[in-house]
Amino acid sequence: MATFPVGEQTHPGVLPQRRALESVGADNPGSRDETAHGHPAVPRRDTGREHGRGETDGHGTQARRRHADQAETGSGDAPTPQNYEGGYGAGRVFVLAKDGQPLMPCHPARARELLRKGRAVVARQVPFVIRLKDRTVSESVVDGVQLRIDPGSKGTGFALTDEKPEARGPSEPIVVRRGLMAAELKHRGDRIRHSMQQRAGYRRRRRSANLRYRAPRAENRTRPANWLPPSLRHRVDTTASVTARFCRYAPVIEVHVETTVFDTHAMNLGSQLYACEYQQGVRTGTDIRSHLRARWSRTCAYCGAANIPLNIEHVQPRSRGGSDRSANLVLACVGCNQAKGSGPVARFLAGKPDRLTEIVAQLKPSLRHAAAMNSVQPSLLRVLDGLALTVRSWPSRSTSDNRRAVGLDKTHTLDALAVEPLDQVRGETIVRVPDRVLVLEATGRGSYARTTPDRFGFPRLRRERKKQHFGYVTGDLVRAVIPKGKWAGTWTGRISVRARGQHSLTTPGGRINVSYLHLRMLQRADGYAYSSRQEAGVSIARKIG
Repeated sequence: MATFPVGEQTHPGVLPQRRALESVGADNPGSRDETAHGHPAVPRRDTGREHGRGETDGHGTQARRRHADQAETGSGDAPTPQNYEGGYGAGRVFVLAKDGQPLMPCHPARARELLRKGRAVVARQVPFVIRLKDRTVSESVVDGVQLRIDPGSKGTGFALTDEKPEARGPSEPIVVRRGLMAAELKHRGDRIRHSMQQRAGYRRRRRSANLRYRAPRAENRTRPANWLPPSLRHRVDTTASVTARFCRYAPVIEVHVETTVFDTHAMNLGSQLYACEYQQGVRTGTDIRSHLRARWSRTCAYCGAANIPLNIEHVQPRSRGGSDRSANLVLACVGCNQAKGSGPVARFLAGKPDRLTEIVAQLKPSLRHAAAMNSVQPSLLRVLDGLALTVRSWPSRSTSDNRRAVGLDKTHTLDALAVEPLDQVRGETIVRVPDRVLVLEATGRGSYARTTPDRFGFPRLRRERKKQHFGYVTGDLVRAVIPKGKWAGTWTGRISVRARGQHSLTTPGGRINVSYLHLRMLQRADGYAYSSRQEAGVSIARKIG
């Protein structure tokens, strides 16, 4: 993740919170405390308890006064008006009670006010969470919020919303939906799939290269119920993990999930199918070899040779992500098959543009992601049902209807905001969209491998047996203050640790080595990299509070 020189303040592209919330220090007990130096915990005055993990004191934080002359709600937020105008606004800040229970999220200006007065401390940097010192759940008004999820193969959108009654005319009040916070989770399922294919290649080479022949294991091994491959299981686990995390930071009472069943047969043919048409595909009554012979008239697709032995050839090689679909298969003679190898077809047929155009025309987009979602969704719903919350699933058609009615762009977060049907006849609508999106990228927690192999699978480098060096592990969010040299200044980002104490930090100009003596812990690694982006369609004219 890129980092930025920001003086004494953390860049908002790395930590998506207001600058006035970041000028406080970390204070945690333990050998793995937030400062990584193992200092004993010092009780603060007027806190009621010692600081928890990752919490920082709010003294010294300066902010301009907003909502100071207004009465508070139970969450510490200023009261909201009865009628709302549509537009984009600042994402809310998570608020915890004195005992750590979630309260209603508040406006960033209100959070700055609470920190400036010393009534709250920073409980977590990303996502930004504050904890009140002088209020419990019993002393607050907690209406509850809804968490809406738009699952995807490459990314999943999350949106925290609340629903407020609004009076419009003499009729009974209607309920409008307000977006409080938006987040997008980027999965690493494709990287897991690539790593497993690479590992399988290493295993095949070891089995057949210089060792005695070993037959592969049987394919009829039993698997537990609801088993999923690791790349698909990762999507379920990370989505459930982020959902559980939001439930710890916000008073979530309902979870709404969009469900979609992809018709891969109709997507393959490019048209809608009905009844028995599903039994009449392109290969009806034949096998793949006969289909390819008829498709290419028993000639080589690359050179046109006939009356010679022909092989089945993958246009896009399996090693480059190609599939076994008939659209990715052609007939090729032995010479062309060996000459092309695992290279791209565009390079092999660079001198034959007519044949290249004919072959590329038959290629179709991969259905891998659609098939992945068909497999993941049932398991995801089962896992979410185990969170002791009310989980409701809604079809994707209602999501697209809501999004078009409100005039929102097509993104995972805006789709999540539009999950659950709205009664547009009565006037129900979405009146507020968060202008910033918290982006969580799944990075994992390291590797079990003890060596770094080369491209042939042979050990090249030996990895350290321990992950923690000088109090830091790879993925920790730190602030580096470099006093002199080419990279003098303050930098914020995630590090890769080194045994010698010169940890690697990513900067806009490249990776630099920083001594652990110049680092300050902001947040421990939790398997995710954080950034933020602007929501699609945000305009200053439509922006609201």
